[in-house]
Amino acid sequence: MELTKSEMEIMDVLWAEEAPLSRADLLERSDEKSWKDSSVHILLNGLLQKGAIREAGFVKRSKTYGRTFAPTLTREEYFATTIFSHRHKPEIVGLFAALLKRKDITADQLAQIEALVAKKKK
Repeated sequence: MELTKSEMEIMDVLWAEEAPLSRADLLERSDEKSWKDSSVHILLNGLLQKGAIREAGFVKRSKTYGRTFAPTLTREEYFATTIFSHRHKPEIVGLFAALLKRKDITADQLAQIEALVAKKKK
């Protein structure tokens, strides 16, 4: 699944929230957007078709009800799937080696990675 720049902007807002958001909530929280307010429904429908978001319920806003939306995958899950969906897939060990070279990795993060690897081995 490949998302456009505008779709990624909407996903960033959804990923930042703990609860599903309505169209109006998305518009309120989208400070730096490259799309017009009137095209949010097109973007939401595209994200629904791609399976990036799901309808999570309804919320009443003034006199009407509106759908709420939630992501179907985390930011990390999205990027993990996009890395391996390209024609030129990286070799997984090389990818991990490159990620581990980053200077901003903390000891706690390394411990978490080690625990994930140990769990996968079992």
